[in-house]
Formats: sequence, structure tokens, C-alpha cells
Amino acid sequence: MNAARPREPAQPAATFAVLGYGRFGRAFADLLTQAGHRVRAWDPHAAVPAALAAASMPATLADASWIVLAMPVPQLRDALLALRPLLHAGQTVLDVGSVKLHPCATMDELLGADFPHVGTHPLFGPLSLARGEPLRTVICPSAAHTEAAARAGELFRALGCEVVVQDPESHDRAMARTHALAFFVAKGLVGLGVGDDMALAPPSFQGMRHMLDAVRGDAGHLFAAIQRENPFAAEARAQLLAELERVHRQLLTGADDDRLAIPAPSA
Repeated sequence: MNAARPREPAQPAATFAVLGYGRFGRAFADLLTQAGHRVRAWDPHAAVPAALAAASMPATLADASWIVLAMPVPQLRDALLALRPLLHAGQTVLDVGSVKLHPCATMDELLGADFPHVGTHPLFGPLSLARGEPLRTVICPSAAHTEAAARAGELFRALGCEVVVQDPESHDRAMARTHALAFFVAKGLVGLGVGDDMALAPPSFQGMRHMLDAVRGDAGHLFAAIQRENPFAAEARAQLLAELERVHRQLLTGADDDRLAIPAPSA
């Protein structure tokens, strides 16, 4: 049985408009509903359950205090342009994309000082939620709306998340060397057929197997966006490839075992 996640005292029920009902939009809507919040969802490209579905985007936003942008990152600008005339200052807009520089800059540009907004990256997905794993969320405050970031922090803590506050550039740099590289390595392994037959996999491969399962189960379809929308991902991939090539050459040239040993973790 999964251990219960620690939660802050429950917040008063709020109404959420979830724009985008893909894998994460569905999972996040379920999490909000389980926490006692009211949720309406809108996605012209996905089937939304009747209990959550609204007839239109304006109907989705009616009476909502939180607007959740859960569409693919490349669609965010067009969504904000359509959304802006429908907003009022009592609503808070947050995005849940896995990159932050571009979405945060776009929200600052299009929503400005008029409408509270905050960038967020929930570091979990449907598989993490199903497993009952510890949840974390990164919050990237807008300089014009620090109070919105504080409210978002309270919201995610009440949902059982550890909250980390970062600026968008620091977030994307960190994700380039973790999230993006994990997906990059997983894509290569899956392309080679690694992980299809685990009958002879040694214990040392179990961590890699968990990574493959997580990538495939949570957001394998987001591979291109994670790589292309993060401005630091290409550099991280190039550095990884260069390092692997260096090790490959060492192996071919018969380098001393001491030079090839994998260092122990720092104390």
C-alpha cells in the first residue's frame, strides 16, 4: 500500500479551469478533484468527461479562480491570445509545462501587470501519481506577481507537494541536464530495443529500467518538446555525446582501468 502523502491543511475549495486535457491535464484534474476542488476542462482535441466538460472556453473560465494552461508548450502563445480578453484580475493563470523560460516570458508579455500569473512545473505525471511517489513542484514567480507565486505554493503544498522556487533560467538549465538527458538516453535505448527483454537484466540495470518505464509511462510523447523548447537542451546533449565519445575512444585504445573507473559519489 502506498504511504499517504503529507499535506498542508486543506485549502477552501476553489474552481479551476483546466485548458488542455492530455495525459497531464487529466491527471492534474483528478488530483484537484480528489482534493475537493471544482474542475472544468476544455480541450477541442480530446474527449473530456461529461462531469468536467464545458461547452466552450468562455464557459470553462466562468467563475474560475485558477486558470491552468495544460496544453503543449508550442500552443501556449495562441492560447493566451485567445484567453486574455476573457480574463479578469481576480483570476490567477498558471502553466504546468516542463520548460519555463519561454512560457514565463510569454505570460509576462501577454498578461503583464494586469492579470496574476505564475510559471510552474509539477515534477510528476500519471505514473508518479499512480505509484504514490513523493511529489515536487517547481514554481517560477513573475516579478510583477509575487503574491500569485505565494498562492501557487500554498496550492501545491496542500496537494501534497514539496515546493521548490527557482527562476526560469535556472530551472531550464537544471532540466536540460536531468529531464532532457533522461529522455534523450531513453530514446536511444528504446530505439535499440533495450528493455524489451528483461529476462537477463542484472540488478545494475534496474535503475535504467525505472527510467525507461517513467519516460514511457509519464510523457514519452513529449520528447520533441522537451528537447526543442528548452534552450539549453541541445548543449547538454552535445556535451553528453562528446563525453561518451571520449570514453568510447579510451576503451578502443586500451586505456588503463584506473582511467576508466567510474568515480564513487562525493561524500
